[in-house]
Amino acid sequence: MLVGVMTAQLHMQGLSSLKAKRSIVKSLIGRLKSRFNISVSEVDHQDSKSSAVIGIAIVCNDSRFIDQQFDSIINFMRNDGRFYLAQVERETFS
Repeated sequence: MLVGVMTAQLHMQGLSSLKAKRSIVKSLIGRLKSRFNISVSEVDHQDSKSSAVIGIAIVCNDSRFIDQQFDSIINFMRNDGRFYLAQVERETFS
């Protein structure tokens, strides 16, 4: 069994409230869960209006599949125009 873990920092500009930020983050989390069948949650910067950190986990038996999924997830997030995708860290554990 392999576990892939990724954290992604999101930066949003022009938001005036936490409610607007949470709307974007909640929408992104829902779209990621339904499209990629992964575990995902906001894990840091919950009280910041301009940034968020989401954590993603994948359990699988093939490290290539995990890498392909992470690449697809990163591309999906980069194509979302509501935020800037900053630092991404990913790791696979056996």
